[in-house]
Amino acid sequence: MQRDKLTLPEGKKRLLLHSCCAPCAGELMEAFLEAGIDYTIFFYNPNIHPREEYEIRKNENIRFAEQHNVPFIDADYDVDEWFKRAKGMEHEPERGIRCTMCFDMRFERTALYAQENNFDVITSSLGISRWKNLEQINDCGVRAASHYPDLTYWTYNWRKNGGSERMITISKREEFYQQEYCGCAYSLRDSNAWRKQNGRERIKIGVKYYSTVTAE
Repeated sequence: MQRDKLTLPEGKKRLLLHSCCAPCAGELMEAFLEAGIDYTIFFYNPNIHPREEYEIRKNENIRFAEQHNVPFIDADYDVDEWFKRAKGMEHEPERGIRCTMCFDMRFERTALYAQENNFDVITSSLGISRWKNLEQINDCGVRAASHYPDLTYWTYNWRKNGGSERMITISKREEFYQQEYCGCAYSLRDSNAWRKQNGRERIKIGVKYYSTVTAE
């Protein structure tokens, strides 16, 4: 299925893409390049735990960005602030208020960078994942952008017209690292608890890739 012909909303000119990882961002990146959209990647994900996982995900995204000559902004890994904000939400379920806090934190920083560096629209690769609540993500993005009068959050549904399928196709073609949990310490904890209950091995950091032969 072919992609839609993309145009930025409301006559906007410069896009800042908040990227959570290469597998999720790959489809968006190729769609923007195909459409001739001027964009830069903003990697700000202090939720990702542990640091080894964070670095792998970031470096995979850098690799793909460099392959396409796309500017890449490597933002701070202020994990202590993330844990501070998550205090009291340690046992909230996925898609609950802890995730809202996490999206808010990441989009607030994205919107601030956009405003300070003359970007007039932001969006995120988070919304392409079927594991995420798209409405929750868009609400957080719109709220972050609303603090700046000339900034728009693009609420495009990246899953439609085969977007989710192309995301997997690109991931396999590029042999991206395949993360096995959302990213934060609590999603890792809960994923491992589910695996134990179902007789599966714990998640191993840095070993699984989208390829015909899975690294051991």
